Amino acid sequence: MNYYIGVDLGSTTCKAVILDETGQLIARGLTNTRSNYKVATDVAEREAKINARFTLFEEELNKQSSMAKDELEKFLTEFELLFRYEQYLHQLKMLENYVQEEVQTLTGPDKGDIESIEKDIFQKLEDDSFEFYQEKGKDKSVFFRDLVSAQYMKQAEEHAKYLEMLVGIYDKCILKVENEILEMNVMEMAQKALANVAKSMDISAFQEDINKAFEAAAKRSLHIQVKVGTGYGRQHLPYPKDQIQSEILCHGLGAHHMFPGTHTLLDIGGQDTKAIQVDDQGIVSSFFMNDRCAAGCGRFLGYIADELNISLHALGPLSLDAKKLIKVSSTCTVFASVELRDRLSMGERREDILAGLHKAIVKRAMSLISRSGGVNNEFTFTGGVAKNQAVAQNVREMVKENYGDVTINISPDSIYTGAIGAALFATRKEG
Repeated sequence: MNYYIGVDLGSTTCKAVILDETGQLIARGLTNTRSNYKVATDVAEREAKINARFTLFEEELNKQSSMAKDELEKFLTEFELLFRYEQYLHQLKMLENYVQEEVQTLTGPDKGDIESIEKDIFQKLEDDSFEFYQEKGKDKSVFFRDLVSAQYMKQAEEHAKYLEMLVGIYDKCILKVENEILEMNVMEMAQKALANVAKSMDISAFQEDINKAFEAAAKRSLHIQVKVGTGYGRQHLPYPKDQIQSEILCHGLGAHHMFPGTHTLLDIGGQDTKAIQVDDQGIVSSFFMNDRCAAGCGRFLGYIADELNISLHALGPLSLDAKKLIKVSSTCTVFASVELRDRLSMGERREDILAGLHKAIVKRAMSLISRSGGVNNEFTFTGGVAKNQAVAQNVREMVKENYGDVTINISPDSIYTGAIGAALFATRKEG
């Protein structure tokens, strides 16, 4: 069977999906966009291909194993989590090596202390890694930097005298990890993950079937027939020009594929916002977009998270804990950050300020929808910002308030919509 890859190279994340000849989605890959677009593309494609192996493994297990459906789902979920844990450990060791190399370049009387502290920090990170990853690693959209940063900083803050030096070393080394293709033995990691699954749950009755299915999946061909790319950074993709497609067209086709009744869609990505109208075939009939600045997009939210010194993933939940809504007059990055600091200095709760910011973001998006032609049933919300619970809630409320009781689609896989559209275009090309 032939397979097709679609890649959406955005300003903040790179997404890759694989479809089979029937248009069935069999794999996803996601990474944060690095300064090196080629690295981001390679990583996302590789993650999609690894994820495809899990799909093939599941297919083989269904053929060869008598495991009940709930047992099979539990096993596959645990296996994938433990495989990604092995990847996490690999990156953690890479980061430690870079940190050790950086420490060796230091001079002065503090070098010995820094070397000892860094060794203790990474020993603690490794000791706590399994329990930590079992809790935090379930969300596949949380990247290595997000996972390890909070843990590292927590340890570094115990050494106030050297905190600035420790943070400086970390910032330099995490960039090196993010800009390097992870060399790893996938089969070895998979074997380790299988062994760890056997420790966490009883699979002895199915061990032989699992081993056979694993070998069969490893041998199956995963021939990529065509690749098509899209996204904010699409011109940086190493594909021929005829394998590059517009974001607008890809999001329209992708949204229609995910929700065939879609007629209006809103895409809030890292760098721009797009309101798109499509026909019954997913073909774009009109659109309106804001691409002059990143106001109200993923980069804007990232900047606000940095201002508050919290994780980007924490913004939505914090906003939903608001006791009142503080009106924010601007979604311009500069003015909003000044207003944020002013409000905080006046004693306002950050949750209440964030509620106002999220509402302002969606109001801005709704104006684009209005200019594109309004909401025609069904409405689909796509892009990475769709995972922000507060934005999603405001979108639901404002769409219903302005356009009535229309069907609103917000998928957990919304971030992959553009990549799915690109992969669908790939299925229409000859290899």
